[in-house]
Formats: sequence, structure tokens, C-alpha cells
Amino acid sequence: MNVDDLQWQLSNLGGVQPRIVDGILECGGLEALVDAARKREDWFCAAGAVRGLCATGEFGRAWKVLEPFVATCWQPAVRAGVDVLLRWGRVDQALDLAHPKEPQENAVEAWRDYAEALVRAGRVEDAIGVLGPYLRSGRVLAALVGMTEGQGCDEWLLELLTPIAEEFRRNPEEPRIRDLWDVLPAQARVLERSGRADEAIRLLGADVAARRFGPQNNVEFYAELLARHGRIEKLRDLADTHAYAAVRPYVTALENLGRAGEAEAYLRGLIAAGRPGWHESTLMELLIRQGRFDEAIESVEHTFDDLYDKNLLQATMIILADQGQHDKALGLTEGRSPEFLAENEALWLRSNRWWLMGESGRAREAIAEIQALPASDVDDRELTLAWLLAQGGRVEEAIACLRRLPGNRAANDLAELLVRHGRFTEALAVIPEVAAQRDG
Repeated sequence: MNVDDLQWQLSNLGGVQPRIVDGILECGGLEALVDAARKREDWFCAAGAVRGLCATGEFGRAWKVLEPFVATCWQPAVRAGVDVLLRWGRVDQALDLAHPKEPQENAVEAWRDYAEALVRAGRVEDAIGVLGPYLRSGRVLAALVGMTEGQGCDEWLLELLTPIAEEFRRNPEEPRIRDLWDVLPAQARVLERSGRADEAIRLLGADVAARRFGPQNNVEFYAELLARHGRIEKLRDLADTHAYAAVRPYVTALENLGRAGEAEAYLRGLIAAGRPGWHESTLMELLIRQGRFDEAIESVEHTFDDLYDKNLLQATMIILADQGQHDKALGLTEGRSPEFLAENEALWLRSNRWWLMGESGRAREAIAEIQALPASDVDDRELTLAWLLAQGGRVEEAIACLRRLPGNRAANDLAELLVRHGRFTEALAVIPEVAAQRDG
């Protein structure tokens, strides 16, 4: 086992993919994951096995699964090992493992993980002291705010955050502090949770008005802060000036207050005025949440033949499908303009149609459509047919089809299908091991 292989797995979702591991756990295949973690040295199998073992209180077995991974000193494995030890009650061993060993490349990440272990061990002051030298790293700052919630140390934390926030406010363009924009919502978050929401709103509102923020998510945090504290008028004003970040929170806030009609009227007004933003999408989602499916479709159908980025056809189909409205979603694939079909039918529209048919009990019909087309006209033809065969209850035919296909995608699709039918060991065996995947 080596760190390079482990990092490759994490970065590339290599080895046994997390969704397959999750499926094995959900279907009762914990022991298969334990075995695979040992034999395959597969990180995602190990992480899944540990999750399952800890859920049943088997911390000793979970630690045994992790030990070979922890021995590499790879930080994600160390972090997982610390979690198991803390939950097992072996606090001193956990803190010893978590304490960074010098020198190392990921020192900031390691000290952050150590501080979190200290907090969980009840040593909050030590954790803050450990991270003090790293507070000008945005990742550390956000982590410290998160890990100290509910620990009774907000005033002390504000003493650390406020000077950095004020320094940013004085000169946000100075290169030395330019990347510290997230100190502003961090300060507001701590003020809010310490019972000083008015002060948080005042400070962050002034920052937004003066455009003292980095990415748009600062404005989103301010919008959500206003919504949490019922400042609906301020939120409406923010939506007028920062539509992309604040319109959705404003609409959601109105809806949560039982004022969905007001939210709908507001969105229709923005659309009628031609205001910038994806307001048709927000309106469509609002109407679907109310079960008004036909009106939702009507609100966006004027975009369905657009050849550019304003087209909401696929988004509408997916949201309708999520609501179990497969027939309505399928109906939207019909009646499209020749220009739109020429641009999109082979690219994505047909495959979405077949997916919807498979989900709605019309797999046989979808298979017939595919088989009527020249094989060269359908991307991933055999993979699609295999999925439809399985959806139609023809599982062994689907398995046989996937076994004939090369490549990792076919192997993963086959593994998922086998997992759904409780064939865990067989499913893991069809997935190439990490070394083979890397060579490929």
C-alpha cells in the first residue's frame, strides 16, 4: 500500500466507486467491504466498511480495517483513524495520532484536523491556540468557526476574527489580505450564533453595500442570514441589486412564510420586466413544489426550442421526473422544432427520452426504438440497452450484455446491477483493482 495509490483513488474516484460502496452497505454487504478493504487495499471499500462497523458499535474491528491505511500517514486515513479512536473512547491514542508529524507537505490540513480532534476531546482552548498561527488561511478559518459551534467560546473567537475582518475592510485589495474575504461571513456567523444577529446583519450589510466581498457566496450568506431572521424587506432590497444571489433566498423565504402567491407574483414581474437572471427556472421550480405541473411547464415552455443557454427543457424534464411525472416529462420531448432536433436529438434528447421510458415501465418500447436505429447512430448503445433490459426485469440478459463490454464504465454498471441483486462478492470481482485501473 502506498500514498500515491491512495491519493489517486481519492482524486479520480478510482477503485470501487463510492456509489457502489454505498449500495453494498445499503443492501447488507458490510462483510464484503471489510474483506475487499483488506484484499484490494481499496480506500473507498475501507471507508465504507468503517462507516458500517462504527454504526453497529464495532470500533475495534473498524480500527483494524483502517490500521494499514493509517500506517501510510496519508492524511485522509489519519483523519478517519482519529474519528474511530475518539468514538471508541481512546482519546489519548487519537490525539497522538492526530498530532502532525514534521515536516509534511499538508501541514495546514494536518493542524486543522488536530484542532478538530482537540475540540472533540473537550480541549477547545488548545484547539484555538493550535490554529491561531493559521487563521489567515481561509480553509482553516472556516473550519475553526464550524468546529467551535456550541462550545461556548464565541467571544474569544471574535477577538481573533475581528482584527482580521477590520484589516480586510480597510483595504480589501491589498495582495496580502485579498483572499481573506471569507473572514466577513465567518465573523457574521459567530456573531449570529452568539445572539448578536443585529450586529451581524449591520456589518455584513455594510460590506455587501460597499462590495467588500469575494465570490458571490458572500452575498448568498447575507441573504440567508436576512431570511433566517425575518428581514424580508431588506432581503427584497438585496434581491433588487444582487439578483443572482438573492432572488432564490427571497422567494424561498416568502414561501416558508406561507406567501407563495406573493413569491410567484414577484417572479412573474421580474420575467415581464426582462430583468437579468434565471427567473423562469425559479418560477418553474416554485410551481412544481406546489404540484402545479402544467402551469410550471407553461411558464418555461417558450425556452424549449432555444438553441442556446436559455433552454430549460432538460432541467424541466429532470425536475418533473424527480416528482414522478415521467409521462409529462416524456411529452416535452415531442413537438420540438426541426432546428432544435438537428442540434440536440442525438446529443442528449433521445437518451433522456429512453431514460424516462425505462423509469416509467416502458423499457421494452425504448429498446425497440434503439434497435430500430443504426448501431452507429446511438452513443453507448450496449450500455443503454443493458440498463433498459434490467429496468424491464430481464436481469440475466442485462448481466450477460455488460459482461461482453470492455472498460471501467461497463464494469461499474455491471457491479451496480449485481449489488442490487445481493451478489456483493461477484460485484466487487468485476471491478478492476487500482493498479490495473491506473495502468489503463
